[in-house]
Parts: sequence; structure tokens; C-alpha cells
Amino acid sequence: MARRYVIKQDAAPAAPISGIDYRTALNEEQYAAVSSEPGPALVIAGAGSGKTRTLTYRVAWLLDHGTDPWNILLLTFTNKAAREMTERVRSLIPLDLSRLWSGTFHSIANRILRQHAEYLGYTPAFTIMDSDDRKSMIKSVVKSLKLDEKSTRFPKAEVLSSLFSLADNEGANIQETLENAYPYLSNHLDAILDVHGQYVARKQETNSMDFDDLLLNVVKLFQEQEHLRALYGSRFQHILVDEYQDTNYLQSRFIDMLSREHGQLMVVGDDAQSIYSWRGADMENILSFTTRYPAATTFKIETNYRSVPEILELSNAAIAANEVQIEKQLRSVRPTGEMQPALVPLNDDRMQAKFIAQRIRDLIEEGTDPNEIAVLYRAHFHSMELQMELTRGEIPFRITSGIRFFEQAHIKDVVAFMRFVVNPRDELSFRRMVMLLPGIGPGMAQKLWTRWAACPESRLETPPESFSALMLDFPVPAKPKTGWTHLCYPLDELAPAGK
Repeated sequence: MARRYVIKQDAAPAAPISGIDYRTALNEEQYAAVSSEPGPALVIAGAGSGKTRTLTYRVAWLLDHGTDPWNILLLTFTNKAAREMTERVRSLIPLDLSRLWSGTFHSIANRILRQHAEYLGYTPAFTIMDSDDRKSMIKSVVKSLKLDEKSTRFPKAEVLSSLFSLADNEGANIQETLENAYPYLSNHLDAILDVHGQYVARKQETNSMDFDDLLLNVVKLFQEQEHLRALYGSRFQHILVDEYQDTNYLQSRFIDMLSREHGQLMVVGDDAQSIYSWRGADMENILSFTTRYPAATTFKIETNYRSVPEILELSNAAIAANEVQIEKQLRSVRPTGEMQPALVPLNDDRMQAKFIAQRIRDLIEEGTDPNEIAVLYRAHFHSMELQMELTRGEIPFRITSGIRFFEQAHIKDVVAFMRFVVNPRDELSFRRMVMLLPGIGPGMAQKLWTRWAACPESRLETPPESFSALMLDFPVPAKPKTGWTHLCYPLDELAPAGK
């Protein structure tokens, strides 16, 4: 007869091991949330109210009261925020936090999928495609379907990529999303469905996932494999979520699945700061939280440390007009400011640029250091008119923008080699890699890929012993022949790292 063993939990420490005086370190609103009893909790933290501080001290509080780091999951929207919070906790409490999971929704989903990808028909070495990879694969699918793109004005890959992404994040099908957000594409519905179907199949064939797939597939994994959902649900006894107002359908579903049994979930956010509906964020997640979790306690953190009273008065007045909201009233601890906020109605972008340029000149003439003047805008194209106006006015300026490190072409070129040796089914990386050689264009790259895909070794889960032994005799034209040789041997040198 099988025997059942239950590992006894260590007793909670008699006193906090960190020595933190929580009442002194936090204001009353923050302390109420940080010290709350286990269970579902909604923390409405207004702008500049110390949201990160509240989350950080909540993690420290849990650790101080006997929670094992292994049982804590901290979900954020940026890796930088996750690192910052973990470092703050590490500075507060003398514990090894290496077993605490802290990261973005996508990074946590990736960690889980790397362990269990085989349940979904992938190998653990699956490739993660970025937005350019995604568009490239969609273009390839459209071309393979021989669609008449020009005469029918078939949507470009960028549009199709946005459509597919929105559908995934909203948990809707392609037809619903097209009708709601892209009605002007309705006459292409059948062809778009074909492209989407082929795109999904191509990703599976090449052992690749896009960023949306990470969330889509981890939810699918938990839906189809209840034992895995229960495994992670029992592990993460305390789940903390940052910027909850920006979660979409998949993210909310992921959280709900993990907290199904214990309900020890603390979400922090502010419905007044929800601005990402265009990428699938659903404010209803935060508005309906107490309906979905009836036992939830709501905490409001309304003391603002960032803005002067005049700014908050303006903000409170603007928020008051919201028909659906969680009511709050931000209060400033700062003294009255010297300058009143101003709303300046202007007719068009040109007049807006002229006004800003004139205001900058006035400030400089009044003695303000130009390095203390900043202009914020929502999208880079909004700055074009302003740049021209500043140039005409001979006002020096610096634009802060650029391409992300891993999206730079030369970085992606190098990464393509590493991705291919780890995942020999990665068609996009193979094509990018071989097209670096002079004399190899898209057509020849496709022929070489077809030849490689016909090799049994291309479908192995680990790199072959020798790429050069398999690839050197491929039918490569004379011009890139030498380069092709120089490409094959480095793959042999990289391959052991991928095993």
C-alpha cells in the first residue's frame, strides 16, 4: 500500500528577521496594504503614491513572516521593474532570493514553457520571434499562398501582425477582431483566415513562438494539463501583480488560473492610468476584480509624493468626469508650486510647435538652463513639426529615441547564428544567416532552406554533430561559394554550446 508523506512547514519566525520598522517606513495607507492578512487584495495606488515601495515592502513582509521565497511570484510589465523590486527587497531582508520568481508575464510564461513545451508539440529549444521576425514570416506565408496583393490591396504584413496580436491578447477569434477593429478589411476575411492558419502552422513547423504565443501557450498548457496548472498553483502561494490596469485577457486568465485554489493574490494598479486598450489591455480586469474575488479587500493609497497640489487638483478634476471608475482623491505632501499648470488650446500641429518654441525661448531668456527643459510627446512622428520649428528658431535640442538593442540589424545577424544552431528548424534565422552572403538573395535562400529542411538532422531536437558535413555540398552558386564554406564551419564551433 502506498504511503503519503507530508513535509512539515517550518514555523514562522517569532519576530521579523529583517528588523524593519514597517510603521515608521510606511505611511498609514501603505502599511494597511503591506500588513494585510493573506487573501485577495486590490490596491488602488494613484500616481506618485509609492506603489513600488508598497509592493516591495509587501514582499519583505511575507518573507519576514515565514513565507519561503519559492512560494512567491511577482509579475511586472518590464524586466527593469522586476529587477528593481527584487534588488530593493534584497536590500531590506537578509535572505537568498534566487528561488523567488520575479519578472514580466512573458518571461515567466517562457520559463514555464521551456520546462513543458513538449505537451504543446514544441521542443524546449523553441525560438522566440520578435516583431520583425513575425512580419517576415507573415510575408513569407502571403507569398506562398500566391495572393494578389497589389490589385486587391491586400493588407501588408504589419497590419496582419497587429490584427493577429490583438486577437490573441483579447482572447477573440480573427473574425471577431477584424469586425470590431479592422472592419475595412472585411472583404479579405477568407484570405486573412488562410494566412493566419498557415502562419500558426509555420510557427509549429519551425519550432518558433512569437511574444503573444508565450501567454497564449502557457494558458493553453494549463487548460489542457490540469496537473501542471495545479503544480504551479500550489507552488505560488502568494502572487503579486504590478500595473494590473494594463493586463489583457490572457494575462488576467493566467493570474486567475494560478490563484484558483488559494486566492492569495495582491494586484496593484490604478484604473485612471489605463491607456493601453489599443494593445489589448482591458480595464474591466481591475474594475471587476472585487466581483471575481468577492472576498477581496480594497486598499486606496492616495497620498502623492510626486506632484504639487495644483497638478493634483487638475488631475482630480479631470478624473472626476470618468463615468466608470474606482473613486479616489489624490492628496499632495509637497508645498504649493511656483507655476500653475496651463491648458493651451491651439488650432493645429504647426501652431502647437510655434507655441512650444516661443515658450522655450521665453524660459531661456528668463534664465532657465536649457538642460532643464523637456518636451514630451506620445509618438515620435508628433515631433516632426516641432523639430522643424526649433531648427528654424535656432534653438538647440536633442532627441532621445532609438532602436532597442536586440532589434538592431547587426545584433539580429549575430543572434541568427546562435538561434539556428540551438533550433535547427528555425527557418527565419537560417534565411537571415545565409542572406548575409553576397550573391544569395531571397530566392536562393528559400532553395537552400528547402534543401536543409529535407535533411533528417534538421528536425532533431539537438544540433547535429557537424553542420559542415551536411551543408558544404549544397548547390550554392559560384559567387557565394567561398562565403558559404566560411559560414558552415563556424556553425560547427557554435553547435556544442547549443547542446
